Amino acid sequence: MSPPLGLYIHIPFCRHRCDFCSFYLEVHHQAAADRFLAALHTEIALHALEEDLQARLVRSVYVGGGTPTVLKTSDLIGILRGVRDHFRLSADCEITIEAHPATVTIEGLSALVKAGFTRISFGAESMDNTELAGVGRTAFVGDTVMAVGQAREAGFADINLDLMYGLPGQSPASWNSTLERCLDLTPSHLSCYALTVEPGTALAMGIEAGRCSPPDEGLQVAMEQAADAILQTAGYERYEISNYARPGRMCRHNLLYWTHGEYVGLGPSAQSFLNGTRFGKTANLNAYQSDLAARRLPLSDYARLSDRERLRDAVVFGLRLIRGIPTARLSAHGLNYDRGSAIVSLRDRRLIEEVDQNTRLTAKGRLYADHVAEQLY
Repeated sequence: MSPPLGLYIHIPFCRHRCDFCSFYLEVHHQAAADRFLAALHTEIALHALEEDLQARLVRSVYVGGGTPTVLKTSDLIGILRGVRDHFRLSADCEITIEAHPATVTIEGLSALVKAGFTRISFGAESMDNTELAGVGRTAFVGDTVMAVGQAREAGFADINLDLMYGLPGQSPASWNSTLERCLDLTPSHLSCYALTVEPGTALAMGIEAGRCSPPDEGLQVAMEQAADAILQTAGYERYEISNYARPGRMCRHNLLYWTHGEYVGLGPSAQSFLNGTRFGKTANLNAYQSDLAARRLPLSDYARLSDRERLRDAVVFGLRLIRGIPTARLSAHGLNYDRGSAIVSLRDRRLIEEVDQNTRLTAKGRLYADHVAEQLY
Protein backbone atom coordinates (compact mmCIF):
# COMPACT_ATOMS: atom_id res chain seq x y z
CA MET A 1 0.00 0.00 0.00
CA SER A 2 1.40 3.39 -0.99
CA PRO A 3 2.05 5.88 1.83
CA PRO A 4 -0.08 9.03 2.07
CA LEU A 5 0.92 12.01 -0.03
CA GLY A 6 1.18 15.73 0.63
CA LEU A 7 0.67 18.52 -1.89
CA TYR A 8 2.42 21.88 -1.60
CA ILE A 9 1.26 24.75 -3.82
CA HIS A 10 3.50 27.80 -4.11
CA ILE A 11 1.77 31.11 -4.85
CA PRO A 12 4.60 33.34 -6.13
CA PHE A 13 3.05 36.74 -5.36
CA CYS A 14 3.20 39.33 -2.59
CA ARG A 15 2.15 42.96 -2.34
CA HIS A 16 5.65 43.78 -1.15
CA ARG A 17 8.87 41.88 -0.41
CA CYS A 18 9.92 42.00 3.25
CA ASP A 19 13.56 42.84 3.97
CA PHE A 20 14.43 39.31 5.19
CA CYS A 21 12.64 37.36 2.45
CA SER A 22 14.58 35.23 -0.04
CA PHE A 23 11.68 33.13 -1.37
CA TYR A 24 10.87 33.21 -5.07
CA LEU A 25 8.07 35.73 -5.62
CA GLU A 26 6.87 38.59 -7.79
CA VAL A 27 4.93 41.74 -6.89
CA HIS A 28 1.25 40.92 -7.40
CA HIS A 29 -0.54 42.15 -10.53
CA GLN A 30 -3.89 40.71 -11.55
CA ALA A 31 -2.92 39.99 -15.16
CA ALA A 32 0.19 38.11 -14.02
CA ALA A 33 -1.87 36.22 -11.46
CA ASP A 34 -4.37 35.17 -14.13
CA ARG A 35 -1.58 33.78 -16.34
CA PHE A 36 -0.07 31.93 -13.38
CA LEU A 37 -3.39 30.38 -12.41
CA ALA A 38 -3.95 29.04 -15.91
CA ALA A 39 -0.50 27.42 -15.81
CA LEU A 40 -1.05 26.03 -12.30
CA HIS A 41 -4.28 24.29 -13.30
CA THR A 42 -2.43 22.69 -16.22
CA GLU A 43 0.33 21.56 -13.86
CA ILE A 44 -2.19 19.99 -11.48
CA ALA A 45 -3.79 18.10 -14.37
CA LEU A 46 -0.44 16.88 -15.75
CA HIS A 47 0.71 15.52 -12.40
CA ALA A 48 -2.62 13.77 -11.92
CA LEU A 49 -1.97 11.80 -15.13
CA GLU A 50 1.15 10.20 -13.64
CA GLU A 51 0.43 6.54 -13.00
CA ASP A 52 2.16 6.39 -9.62
CA LEU A 53 0.04 9.30 -8.30
CA GLN A 54 -3.37 8.17 -9.49
CA ALA A 55 -4.03 5.81 -6.57
CA ARG A 56 -2.34 7.91 -3.90
CA LEU A 57 -4.38 9.30 -1.01
CA VAL A 58 -3.61 12.95 -0.22
CA ARG A 59 -3.67 13.68 3.53
CA SER A 60 -2.44 17.27 3.47
CA VAL A 61 -2.57 20.23 1.12
CA TYR A 62 -0.52 23.32 1.92
CA VAL A 63 -0.98 26.55 -0.04
CA GLY A 64 2.02 28.76 0.71
CA GLY A 65 4.06 31.52 -0.81
CA GLY A 66 4.57 34.35 -1.23
CA THR A 67 1.21 35.46 0.04
CA PRO A 68 -1.63 33.25 -1.21
CA THR A 69 -4.26 35.67 0.09
CA VAL A 70 -3.23 38.39 -2.37
CA LEU A 71 -5.16 36.29 -4.87
CA LYS A 72 -8.92 36.64 -5.13
CA THR A 73 -10.79 34.33 -2.78
CA SER A 74 -12.59 32.81 -5.77
CA ASP A 75 -9.22 31.92 -7.31
CA LEU A 76 -8.03 30.23 -4.12
CA ILE A 77 -11.24 28.24 -3.99
CA GLY A 78 -10.72 27.36 -7.64
CA ILE A 79 -7.25 25.99 -6.87
CA LEU A 80 -8.65 23.72 -4.18
CA ARG A 81 -11.46 22.63 -6.49
CA GLY A 82 -8.87 21.75 -9.14
CA VAL A 83 -6.95 19.66 -6.61
CA ARG A 84 -10.12 17.83 -5.59
CA ASP A 85 -11.03 17.19 -9.22
CA HIS A 86 -7.68 15.52 -9.95
CA PHE A 87 -6.54 13.94 -6.67
CA ARG A 88 -8.14 11.78 -4.02
CA LEU A 89 -8.19 13.64 -0.70
CA SER A 90 -8.71 11.82 2.59
CA ALA A 91 -11.88 12.61 4.50
CA ASP A 92 -9.81 14.30 7.22
CA CYS A 93 -7.37 16.01 4.86
CA GLU A 94 -5.53 18.92 6.47
CA ILE A 95 -5.81 21.90 4.09
CA THR A 96 -3.66 24.88 5.08
CA ILE A 97 -3.44 28.36 3.62
CA GLU A 98 -0.81 30.95 4.50
CA ALA A 99 -2.01 34.53 4.89
CA HIS A 100 -0.67 38.02 5.48
CA PRO A 101 -2.80 39.53 8.28
CA ALA A 102 -3.57 42.66 6.25
CA THR A 103 -4.91 40.73 3.24
CA VAL A 104 -7.92 38.96 4.74
CA THR A 105 -11.58 39.80 5.39
CA ILE A 106 -14.23 37.97 7.36
CA GLU A 107 -16.15 37.36 4.12
CA GLY A 108 -13.14 35.88 2.36
CA LEU A 109 -12.14 33.73 5.31
CA SER A 110 -15.68 32.40 5.68
CA ALA A 111 -15.72 31.46 2.00
CA LEU A 112 -12.39 29.62 2.38
CA VAL A 113 -13.72 27.59 5.32
CA LYS A 114 -16.89 26.76 3.41
CA ALA A 115 -14.74 25.58 0.46
CA GLY A 116 -12.82 23.17 2.69
CA PHE A 117 -9.73 24.96 4.05
CA THR A 118 -9.19 23.70 7.60
CA ARG A 119 -6.07 25.51 8.80
CA ILE A 120 -4.63 29.02 8.40
CA SER A 121 -1.10 30.28 9.08
CA PHE A 122 -0.57 34.00 9.61
CA GLY A 123 2.84 35.62 9.18
CA ALA A 124 2.72 37.73 12.34
CA GLU A 125 6.55 37.84 12.78
CA SER A 126 6.36 40.20 15.80
CA MET A 127 3.81 41.90 18.04
CA ASP A 128 5.79 45.14 18.09
CA ASN A 129 5.11 47.72 15.37
CA THR A 130 8.61 49.19 15.53
CA GLU A 131 10.17 45.77 14.96
CA LEU A 132 7.82 45.10 12.05
CA ALA A 133 8.71 48.39 10.39
CA GLY A 134 12.40 47.60 10.90
CA VAL A 135 12.21 44.63 8.53
CA GLY A 136 9.91 46.21 5.97
CA ARG A 137 6.69 44.57 7.07
CA THR A 138 3.55 46.28 5.79
CA ALA A 139 1.30 44.92 8.54
CA PHE A 140 0.76 46.14 12.08
CA VAL A 141 0.03 44.34 15.32
CA GLY A 142 -3.61 45.39 15.08
CA ASP A 143 -3.88 43.62 11.72
CA THR A 144 -2.77 40.33 13.30
CA VAL A 145 -5.16 40.68 16.23
CA MET A 146 -8.06 41.42 13.89
CA ALA A 147 -7.14 38.67 11.42
CA VAL A 148 -6.98 35.97 14.12
CA GLY A 149 -10.35 37.04 15.48
CA GLN A 150 -11.88 36.99 12.01
CA ALA A 151 -10.38 33.58 11.22
CA ARG A 152 -11.85 32.14 14.39
CA GLU A 153 -15.22 33.73 13.68
CA ALA A 154 -15.12 32.33 10.15
CA GLY A 155 -14.69 28.81 11.51
CA PHE A 156 -10.96 28.07 11.37
CA ALA A 157 -10.24 25.77 14.31
CA ASP A 158 -6.52 25.51 13.56
CA ILE A 159 -4.69 28.84 13.53
CA ASN A 160 -0.90 29.20 13.41
CA LEU A 161 1.19 32.30 14.02
CA ASP A 162 4.69 32.53 12.51
CA LEU A 163 7.12 34.52 14.67
CA MET A 164 10.77 35.55 14.26
CA TYR A 165 13.35 36.28 16.93
CA GLY A 166 16.59 38.18 16.56
CA LEU A 167 14.96 41.02 14.59
CA PRO A 168 16.83 44.35 14.44
CA GLY A 169 16.19 46.24 17.67
CA GLN A 170 14.42 43.31 19.32
CA SER A 171 15.23 42.64 22.97
CA PRO A 172 14.51 39.66 25.23
CA ALA A 173 11.83 41.76 26.92
CA SER A 174 10.08 42.67 23.65
CA TRP A 175 10.30 39.02 22.49
CA ASN A 176 8.67 37.86 25.72
CA SER A 177 5.98 40.49 25.19
CA THR A 178 5.38 39.20 21.64
CA LEU A 179 4.93 35.67 22.97
CA GLU A 180 2.53 36.79 25.70
CA ARG A 181 0.45 38.86 23.27
CA CYS A 182 0.26 35.88 20.92
CA LEU A 183 -0.87 33.64 23.77
CA ASP A 184 -3.70 36.10 24.42
CA LEU A 185 -4.95 35.22 20.91
CA THR A 186 -5.00 31.47 21.83
CA PRO A 187 -3.68 30.06 18.52
CA SER A 188 -3.56 26.29 18.20
CA HIS A 189 0.01 26.41 16.86
CA LEU A 190 3.05 28.70 17.01
CA SER A 191 6.19 28.61 14.86
CA CYS A 192 9.22 30.46 16.24
CA TYR A 193 12.12 30.94 13.82
CA ALA A 194 15.51 32.52 14.41
CA LEU A 195 16.09 35.33 11.93
CA THR A 196 18.68 34.32 9.36
CA VAL A 197 20.27 36.77 6.98
CA GLU A 198 20.00 35.46 3.43
CA PRO A 199 22.41 36.79 0.77
CA GLY A 200 20.91 39.31 -1.60
CA THR A 201 18.05 40.36 0.65
CA ALA A 202 17.41 43.98 1.65
CA LEU A 203 18.33 43.01 5.20
CA ALA A 204 21.71 41.64 4.10
CA MET A 205 22.43 44.81 2.15
CA GLY A 206 21.39 46.95 5.12
CA ILE A 207 23.79 45.08 7.39
CA GLU A 208 26.61 45.40 4.84
CA ALA A 209 25.98 49.15 4.61
CA GLY A 210 25.93 49.52 8.39
CA ARG A 211 22.30 50.64 8.53
CA CYS A 212 21.40 47.83 10.94
CA SER A 213 23.14 45.21 13.03
CA PRO A 214 23.28 41.47 12.29
CA PRO A 215 21.42 39.09 14.61
CA ASP A 216 23.15 38.55 17.95
CA GLU A 217 23.59 34.78 18.36
CA GLY A 218 23.71 35.04 22.16
CA LEU A 219 20.44 36.97 22.25
CA GLN A 220 18.83 34.50 19.86
CA VAL A 221 19.82 31.61 22.15
CA ALA A 222 18.24 33.42 25.10
CA MET A 223 15.08 34.10 23.10
CA GLU A 224 14.84 30.47 21.96
CA GLN A 225 15.08 29.33 25.57
CA ALA A 226 12.47 31.89 26.65
CA ALA A 227 10.05 30.68 23.98
CA ASP A 228 10.52 27.09 25.12
CA ALA A 229 9.78 27.97 28.75
CA ILE A 230 6.87 30.34 28.12
CA LEU A 231 5.05 28.25 25.53
CA GLN A 232 5.42 24.91 27.28
CA THR A 233 4.21 26.48 30.53
CA ALA A 234 1.18 27.72 28.57
CA GLY A 235 0.37 24.16 27.48
CA TYR A 236 1.98 24.01 24.06
CA GLU A 237 3.97 20.92 23.11
CA ARG A 238 7.28 21.50 21.38
CA TYR A 239 7.33 18.77 18.75
CA GLU A 240 9.99 20.15 16.38
CA ILE A 241 12.83 22.60 16.90
CA SER A 242 10.80 25.62 15.76
CA ASN A 243 7.23 24.42 16.28
CA TYR A 244 4.81 24.30 19.19
CA ALA A 245 1.25 23.01 19.19
CA ARG A 246 -1.70 22.42 21.46
CA PRO A 247 -2.19 18.68 22.07
CA GLY A 248 -3.33 17.02 18.84
CA ARG A 249 -2.76 20.16 16.74
CA MET A 250 0.61 19.43 15.15
CA CYS A 251 0.93 20.42 11.48
CA ARG A 252 0.49 17.21 9.52
CA HIS A 253 1.97 18.62 6.33
CA ASN A 254 5.19 19.84 7.91
CA LEU A 255 5.59 16.50 9.66
CA LEU A 256 5.87 14.96 6.18
CA TYR A 257 9.12 16.85 5.66
CA TRP A 258 10.63 15.87 9.00
CA THR A 259 9.58 12.20 8.80
CA HIS A 260 10.88 11.76 5.25
CA GLY A 261 7.38 11.48 3.83
CA GLU A 262 6.46 12.06 0.20
CA TYR A 263 5.06 15.25 -1.27
CA VAL A 264 4.59 16.93 -4.63
CA GLY A 265 5.30 20.65 -5.04
CA LEU A 266 3.29 22.71 -7.50
CA GLY A 267 4.11 26.22 -8.66
CA PRO A 268 7.42 27.94 -9.52
CA SER A 269 10.31 27.01 -7.18
CA ALA A 270 8.24 24.33 -5.38
CA GLN A 271 10.17 21.24 -4.27
CA SER A 272 9.07 17.58 -4.33
CA PHE A 273 10.17 14.24 -2.92
CA LEU A 274 8.59 11.23 -4.57
CA ASN A 275 9.68 7.61 -5.06
CA GLY A 276 13.17 8.33 -3.81
CA THR A 277 13.65 11.31 -6.11
CA ARG A 278 14.00 14.98 -5.25
CA PHE A 279 13.06 17.51 -7.89
CA GLY A 280 12.01 21.13 -8.12
CA LYS A 281 10.07 23.40 -10.41
CA THR A 282 11.82 26.23 -12.21
CA ALA A 283 12.07 29.41 -10.13
CA ASN A 284 11.08 31.64 -13.02
CA LEU A 285 7.47 32.51 -13.65
CA ASN A 286 7.85 33.10 -17.39
CA ALA A 287 9.70 29.82 -17.95
CA TYR A 288 7.18 28.02 -15.72
CA GLN A 289 4.28 29.33 -17.80
CA SER A 290 6.00 28.63 -21.13
CA ASP A 291 6.67 24.99 -20.24
CA LEU A 292 3.11 24.42 -19.11
CA ALA A 293 1.69 26.15 -22.19
CA ALA A 294 3.52 23.39 -24.09
CA ARG A 295 2.11 20.85 -21.59
CA ARG A 296 5.55 20.10 -20.15
CA LEU A 297 6.22 19.96 -16.43
CA PRO A 298 8.75 22.73 -15.62
CA LEU A 299 11.20 20.45 -13.80
CA SER A 300 14.60 21.40 -12.39
CA ASP A 301 17.20 19.97 -9.97
CA TYR A 302 16.18 16.34 -10.58
CA ALA A 303 18.15 13.92 -8.38
CA ARG A 304 17.60 10.22 -7.68
CA LEU A 305 18.74 9.45 -4.13
CA SER A 306 20.59 6.26 -3.29
CA ASP A 307 19.47 4.18 -0.30
CA ARG A 308 22.37 5.63 1.68
CA GLU A 309 21.38 9.19 0.78
CA ARG A 310 17.77 8.53 1.76
CA LEU A 311 18.94 7.19 5.12
CA ARG A 312 21.13 10.26 5.60
CA ASP A 313 18.24 12.63 4.92
CA ALA A 314 15.90 10.68 7.19
CA VAL A 315 18.44 11.08 10.01
CA VAL A 316 19.21 14.76 9.44
CA PHE A 317 15.56 15.80 9.06
CA GLY A 318 14.29 13.45 11.75
CA LEU A 319 16.60 14.87 14.39
CA ARG A 320 14.66 18.13 14.13
CA LEU A 321 11.81 16.33 15.87
CA ILE A 322 11.88 16.59 19.65
CA ARG A 323 11.26 12.86 19.95
CA GLY A 324 14.25 12.20 17.68
CA ILE A 325 14.81 9.06 15.62
CA PRO A 326 15.39 5.36 16.35
CA THR A 327 18.96 4.88 17.53
CA ALA A 328 19.30 1.93 15.15
CA ARG A 329 18.71 4.27 12.22
CA LEU A 330 21.41 6.65 13.42
CA SER A 331 23.83 3.73 13.90
CA ALA A 332 23.15 2.48 10.36
CA HIS A 333 23.77 6.00 9.06
CA GLY A 334 27.08 6.12 10.93
CA LEU A 335 28.20 2.85 9.37
CA ASN A 336 27.01 3.65 5.86
CA TYR A 337 28.34 7.18 5.77
CA ASP A 338 31.47 6.80 7.86
CA ARG A 339 29.99 9.14 10.46
CA GLY A 340 30.62 6.92 13.47
CA SER A 341 33.29 9.22 14.92
CA ALA A 342 31.04 12.23 14.42
CA ILE A 343 28.23 10.48 16.31
CA VAL A 344 30.59 9.66 19.20
CA SER A 345 31.78 13.27 19.29
CA LEU A 346 28.22 14.62 19.31
CA ARG A 347 27.37 12.33 22.23
CA ASP A 348 30.52 13.26 24.13
CA ARG A 349 29.72 16.95 23.73
CA ARG A 350 26.16 16.24 24.91
CA LEU A 351 24.57 17.52 21.73
CA ILE A 352 22.65 14.27 21.21
CA GLU A 353 21.37 11.71 23.71
CA GLU A 354 19.61 8.34 23.72
CA VAL A 355 16.25 7.97 25.45
CA ASP A 356 14.13 4.80 25.18
CA GLN A 357 16.00 3.53 22.09
CA ASN A 358 15.56 6.88 20.34
CA THR A 359 18.34 9.39 19.73
CA ARG A 360 17.40 13.03 19.97
CA LEU A 361 19.00 16.44 20.26
CA THR A 362 19.65 17.59 23.81
CA ALA A 363 18.50 21.04 24.92
CA LYS A 364 22.02 22.23 24.10
CA GLY A 365 21.94 20.34 20.80
CA ARG A 366 18.77 22.13 19.72
CA LEU A 367 20.65 25.40 20.00
CA TYR A 368 23.26 24.07 17.56
CA ALA A 369 21.04 21.98 15.30
CA ASP A 370 22.64 23.28 12.11
CA HIS A 371 26.10 22.27 13.39
CA VAL A 372 24.81 18.79 14.25
CA ALA A 373 23.34 18.47 10.76
CA GLU A 374 26.66 19.49 9.20
CA GLN A 375 28.48 16.80 11.19
CA LEU A 376 26.07 14.12 10.00
CA TYR A 377 25.55 15.19 6.40
